[in-house]
Amino acid sequence: MNSINLRSITRLVFLICSCFYMTAALSAEGEPTMALILKSPDFVHLGEIPKMFTCQGDDSSPALSWSELPQNTKSLVLIVDDPDAPDPAAPKMTWVHWVLYNIPPSATGFPRGVAASDLPWGTLQGKNDWKKTGYGGPCPPIGRHRYFHKLYALDIELPDLHHPDKAQLEKAMAGHIIGQAELIGTYQKQ
Repeated sequence: MNSINLRSITRLVFLICSCFYMTAALSAEGEPTMALILKSPDFVHLGEIPKMFTCQGDDSSPALSWSELPQNTKSLVLIVDDPDAPDPAAPKMTWVHWVLYNIPPSATGFPRGVAASDLPWGTLQGKNDWKKTGYGGPCPPIGRHRYFHKLYALDIELPDLHHPDKAQLEKAMAGHIIGQAELIGTYQKQ
């Protein structure tokens, strides 16, 4: 292959990749999009959740922070769940650990061990699988489980759903998710 053909092919590949990148980076309205980011200073993505945030510790929530919200975000939802229950070798259900919604877009995170009274104004709580509101930390009966911390940006503020469970909240969110981020931690009892 001569150098002219190689340059032509290289330019064509670059042009195709550039068009794909620009298309992927634009929303339906033609506005640039950003990737919603969720992180914690207490554990890294796919890393182990420290014992203090589990039933073997003080069962307090880890610190979380987020950034790069989509431009038209009206509220945020946080769901923490474990798809490996009860046994990662033969999971039978997803166990829900924390459900929060109508988190204001002005909030940038939660401190470690956040109490219900310290949640940002307007934040509402749903029920976890212990049939309670609030955070319930990892407490796997067997094996190493994954804990998905999922943050959703919505284009609406939801009505008061009166302590919904995860399924009820997901139904109310349907069609209104404009961004999503995920942070996964793992834990196995010692």
